[in-house]
Amino acid sequence: METVKTLDLKPVVSVRQNIAAQASWIAIFAALTAVGAQIEIPHRPVPYTLQTFVVLLAGGMLGRRNGALSQLMYLAAGLLGLPVFSSGGFGLARLIGPTGGYLLSFPVAAFVVGYLLEGKPNYRRALVSMVVGAIVIFSLGTLQLFFVYFHDWEMAIANGFLIFSWWDLAKILGAAAIITQQAKRQGKETPQN
Repeated sequence: METVKTLDLKPVVSVRQNIAAQASWIAIFAALTAVGAQIEIPHRPVPYTLQTFVVLLAGGMLGRRNGALSQLMYLAAGLLGLPVFSSGGFGLARLIGPTGGYLLSFPVAAFVVGYLLEGKPNYRRALVSMVVGAIVIFSLGTLQLFFVYFHDWEMAIANGFLIFSWWDLAKILGAAAIITQQAKRQGKETPQN
């Protein structure tokens, strides 16, 4: 009797499912960033939005690569003409305008947060990573705000960094708490040291 060899497709299927799940989460966080942009308190030249909250969560929940990819997908959607930026904005003008530094920092911040949270996060580690991620966003945002809008460091820092401190402190605390709870559910949290 002849033996017939068959291919075991289980690993391929699970890898494909894993890729599909990852792609889904990347798209979900890109969409959540777009929704966060529409939850806005108008302020000029940079509005208060929930985008940074989602960016920090993307890095913390998806990890460095997928967090950054979710934000690149968000930026690509805006560049392709979808009204995903604040106030329903889109296009290259938003990326080279006063708010462009913030937008362009999103993939970098998500990557940094994901990198800093690799391993087993606890609340303190999550909090530090969220603060660093926010500093990345506001540093790059303030830098572009200086070059394309204010041309005055004091004004750029006051209107592009300091004015958002109270608002982003709440987002940082919330994102760190969510990441810590998620880690507890997955059994990844380490004790506070």
